[in-house]
Amino acid sequence: MKQISLMGATGSIGIQTLDIIRANPDSFRLAAFSAGKNIGLARKIMYEFKPAYLSMQEKEDAEKLRSEFPGVIISYGEEGLSGTATYEHADIVVNAVVGSVGLKPTLEAIESGKTIALANKETLVTAGHLVMEAAKTKGVRLLPVDSEHSAIFQCLQGENEKNIERLIITASGGSFRDRTREELADVSVEDALNHPNWSMGAKITIDSATMMNKGLEVIEAHWLFSLPYEKISVLLHRESIIHSMVEFHDSSIIAQLGSPDMRVPIQYALTYPDRFPLQSANRLNLAEAGKLHFQEMDFERFRCLRLAYDAGKAGGSAPTVLNAANETAVAAFLDGRIRFLEIDDLVERALETHTLIKDPDLETILETDQRTRCYIQSLLA
Repeated sequence: MKQISLMGATGSIGIQTLDIIRANPDSFRLAAFSAGKNIGLARKIMYEFKPAYLSMQEKEDAEKLRSEFPGVIISYGEEGLSGTATYEHADIVVNAVVGSVGLKPTLEAIESGKTIALANKETLVTAGHLVMEAAKTKGVRLLPVDSEHSAIFQCLQGENEKNIERLIITASGGSFRDRTREELADVSVEDALNHPNWSMGAKITIDSATMMNKGLEVIEAHWLFSLPYEKISVLLHRESIIHSMVEFHDSSIIAQLGSPDMRVPIQYALTYPDRFPLQSANRLNLAEAGKLHFQEMDFERFRCLRLAYDAGKAGGSAPTVLNAANETAVAAFLDGRIRFLEIDDLVERALETHTLIKDPDLETILETDQRTRCYIQSLLA
């Protein structure tokens, strides 16, 4: 029985993680979770899974639930998220929160010796050097949950990493893959949220449309697999059937395939190195698929991908600026304050005005993050 602590239980990844726990009651138990502002869903999770620890984002919500669940430890805010990450009885911490808010609790979970199932790519984007060094020092395993990184991780089982020629990360192209940049000038939020293949949260779906999501994944892959950016490429693949590939020195390519279903990589992270049946999975039928399509990425069409590569190669504080500017710009787009194409404009301006810090510590990273957000807000104002 593995005890699971789930950060971000009410988001897309969190809900699918609960599906896996629900389907395997003899193998997994929800010991602790955080639920943001969704008090209604938090209440349902409490009644169904009966965890011992709960964190809400707001103090008022935590106080309401304390009166309903007197035997449960209920906290809130940054302290509550930290408590979720370090809950003493948890074996695995699933980081399914969205954004750089996941960084500090991940570092705290590592310090506590927890195995980390990482779905929060911003943790490695903003502070990959600190996270990987901490994991190495504490002997903690980071298990990727993103479908692309899970695919690479699976392709590398039994392989010698010195034989890797390159990683090939696939991209669906997002909601607007068939439109030119000129046709994106007046797209709506509703259009952007209509992803052709995956069911994801709003922020990640917008990132998929701008291709920033793929850029963040490139930076994450750089840290997870210790490869230079020159050995990490992105390939447009409409069907989202091949989730990523690894090419080796001898020209062999190993790919991981499957129907688009985030429960597969989530479950693999929870069961690793074993595999459990996933009874409700939509099994891949290649005869029905018929053809798979691929094409090179256009870095001018998808400017955010180019900006991510540039920030990753610059290193230091640049990826922190990239991520903070993007999070702030995407939130503004979702609120109807800017147009779609202004997202990469704002990110580019933030990177151009930033003075690079080569080896930032955690305090510097957090300061850079906040300074960048304030800068973007000043442009919006």
